[in-house]
Amino acid sequence: MSVGAGLREGAEGVIATMRAIGIDVGSYRLSLYSLFTTLIVALLLYIAVRLAMRSIKWLLRRNRQIDDAQRLLTEKLIAIALFTLALLFGIDLLGIDLTTLAVFSGAAGLAIGFGLQKTVGNLIAGIILLMDRSIQPGDVIVVGDGSDMGGSPTINGIPNVGRVAKIGVRAVSVVTRDGKKHLIPNELLMTQPVENWSYSSRDVRVRMRVPVPYECDLRAAQAMMVATAKANPRILAEPEPVVWITSFGERAVEHELRYWISDPEAGLGNIQGEVFLGIWDRFQEAGIRIPYPRADVRLAGDEEAPDIEQ
Repeated sequence: MSVGAGLREGAEGVIATMRAIGIDVGSYRLSLYSLFTTLIVALLLYIAVRLAMRSIKWLLRRNRQIDDAQRLLTEKLIAIALFTLALLFGIDLLGIDLTTLAVFSGAAGLAIGFGLQKTVGNLIAGIILLMDRSIQPGDVIVVGDGSDMGGSPTINGIPNVGRVAKIGVRAVSVVTRDGKKHLIPNELLMTQPVENWSYSSRDVRVRMRVPVPYECDLRAAQAMMVATAKANPRILAEPEPVVWITSFGERAVEHELRYWISDPEAGLGNIQGEVFLGIWDRFQEAGIRIPYPRADVRLAGDEEAPDIEQ
């Protein structure tokens, strides 16, 4: 007996043994051999789909005529089509008769439908987001304690902004300036208001409150604020920075300095800190004192007692 014939007989014996080990489910025979072949076919089909997707992604990234949103949309649609075809091909290759499992598959399909309702909703919402281009990778949006639910969270008055890193099947990945990654479900971005600072333009206006004492030259102080803003390289020259009086307070004339930047993802707190420090230096050189809260206390019953300032 040749070696090939011996190997063939041995393989046939192993297959016969695996076919013999199993259980009967109604008229369907669930054997160890059928389970093994199902796993092998599923693994091979999965590897084939992954290789095909890698090749398609490589080809799409080489195409410079489509943007990132169109590329992601094409990848998702092709991935859904490939996995669906692989599932149907695997069922046909294994010879599975779905009619024998009609009742079970109907009940299981109903349960899976309810369980995957949110997942399917997020998948469809992600595809719609890519189709209408309302949110794209690289956009700057407001995130955090409620922005993903429609609010406008602020940290010490500064919005918590982040850059959209990836639009996934289930959620949008947003990376904030503090390095935290937020996963916002796609469905929420479709049904709730979201602040997208990059939708129409990347330019963002920053507003800063600056108090000025009554006894100083207000026009000179305003010129110093505008000059400080213009000297910062991150602040745009057009529209140019402006400053306005907003109110006459108890201790100071309230001003608001307004200027525009085009890189909000680089941070808002740092640019405000630089401008505040520049205004402080210019005020110190000009002898302008920044007003601070104080209270005048007069002692009752003593007309000649001096005022005590706090």
